Amino acid sequence: MSLLTSLLRDLENSSLCVNDRVERLCEATRELENTGEYEKAQKVLRDYWPRIGEAPNVAGLEESTAAELLLRAGVLTGIIGAYRPIPEAQTIAKDLITQSRAIFESRHNQRKIAEAQTELAFCHFRTHDVNEARACLKHALSIVTHDCELRAKAVLRLANLEHIAERDQLAFKILEKYNPLFSKITNDTVKGCYFTALGNRLENLAEQDNRPDYIDRALLEYAGASYHLTLSGHRQYLANVENNLGFLYFKIGHYEQAHKHLNRARKIFGSLKDASSAAQVVENNLGFLYFKIGHYEQAHKHLNRARKIFGSLKDASSAAQVDETRACVYLAEGRIKEAERRVLSALRVQEKGGNVFLLTEALITYGRVLARSENYATAYGTFRRAIELSDNASLANRANEAIVAAFRELGDRLVIAERGQLLSGRGVGQDMRAMEHDVMKFALEQTNGKVTPAAQLAGMSHQKFRYAINTRHKDLQNLRKPPRQSKPKE
Repeated sequence: MSLLTSLLRDLENSSLCVNDRVERLCEATRELENTGEYEKAQKVLRDYWPRIGEAPNVAGLEESTAAELLLRAGVLTGIIGAYRPIPEAQTIAKDLITQSRAIFESRHNQRKIAEAQTELAFCHFRTHDVNEARACLKHALSIVTHDCELRAKAVLRLANLEHIAERDQLAFKILEKYNPLFSKITNDTVKGCYFTALGNRLENLAEQDNRPDYIDRALLEYAGASYHLTLSGHRQYLANVENNLGFLYFKIGHYEQAHKHLNRARKIFGSLKDASSAAQVVENNLGFLYFKIGHYEQAHKHLNRARKIFGSLKDASSAAQVDETRACVYLAEGRIKEAERRVLSALRVQEKGGNVFLLTEALITYGRVLARSENYATAYGTFRRAIELSDNASLANRANEAIVAAFRELGDRLVIAERGQLLSGRGVGQDMRAMEHDVMKFALEQTNGKVTPAAQLAGMSHQKFRYAINTRHKDLQNLRKPPRQSKPKE
C-alpha cells in the first residue's frame, strides 16, 4: 500500500480530530506534489482552502497545524500560479509561506523554517528576484547541515538559481560538489531533477567552453533523469526530460532521435491534457530551432501553431515569447513592419509581467527592429534601457548581449541628440569608444583571448579589431592571447 493510499484511508476515520485530519490532508498533498499532481493536491485541501488566490481557513487550528496548511497553500499557489492566470499569484504565495515561517519561528522549529525558506526562494526564483532567492536558500542550508531530502532540494534550487543568474560554471560546481548527497537520498523525483539539472548545465557548458565531450555526458545524465522520473511517476518532469533530449539531439544533427524524444514528450503532455506544455515542446521549440538554421517557412509554421494554442489558453506570457521569436524571424527576412508589430505586442505583455529576463530580451529585439527602421535615437535608448535593467538584475550576459546588439546595429550611426550629446548624456566620441570597449572586452572574454573569433563576435574585421586594441583600448591587451610565433626557417 502506498503512503498516499494509506493517508486517504486514514481520512475515512470519523473519529479523527480536526488537527489530525488537516495534518493528514497536508501530508497527502505533499505526496501528490511529489508526483506533479498539483491540481489534485489543491482539491485535497478544498474543505479548508476552497480557492487558489485566497488564504486558507485556519480558524480553530493549533499553531503548528495552521502553519503547515499555510505552507502547503503557499507552495501550491506558487506552482499553479506559474502556469494559470491567477493575479499576483507569486505575491500571494510569498505571503502565505511567510506567515507559516513566522509561526515556525515562534515555535523554534528549525527544520520547518528551512523548508519554508526553500519554498519562499522558489517564489522569488519565479519572479527573477535572484538576490532574495539566494539569501533564502543560503539561510536554509545554514540550518539544515546534515544530508537529507530537504538539503538536497535547497542545493538543487541554488544551482538552478545560479544558472538563471548566468553563472553556469558555478551552478555546475555546486551540482558536482553535492553528488554524494543526491546519491544518498531515496526520493526519485528529487534525484531525477538533479540529473536533469546536471544535464542542462553540461549542455550549456559544452557550447560555452567548446567541450563536445560534455554532450555525451549530458545525454547520460538525461538518461538517468528519465529513469528516476519514470520510477517517481512525475510525468510532467519526465516529459521535460524528453523535451531536453529532443532539443539536444536536434542541435547535434541527430534528427531521427530528436523527433523520437519530442514525440514522446508530446504524448506525455497530451496524457496530462497539458496543451500549453505540448505547444511549447513541439511547436515553439521547433519554430525557434528552424529559425536558427534559417528555415523560415518551417519556423513560421510551428510558431503560428504555438501562438494559436497559447492564445486559446490565455497564456499571455508564453504567447508573448512566441511573438518575440516571430519578430526575429521577420527581421531575418527583412519584413521590418511585421517584425515591429510582433515585438511591440510582446513588449506590452512583458512590461506588465515583471520578468526582467523576458522584458530585456524583447527590448533587445525591439532595438534591433528600430535600428533597421533607421530610427537610431530611439533604438539607442531602447538598448540602453535593456542594459540598465540587466545590470540592475545582475544579468551580466544579457547586458553584454544588449551591448553587442547595439554596437552591431548602430555602429557609427549613433544619432547625435541636442547640442551634440547622445541619449546617455555623453559626447559622441566618448560614448562610441565606451561601447566599443565593452563589446571588445566581452568578445575577448568569451573567446579566451583569441582575436579572430573575438573580432567575428564583435562584428568587426580582424584588422580593425587589432588596430583598436593597439591604439584606443590598450588596457585590453592583457586579455588577448599572444599570437603564435612562427618557427624560424632553417
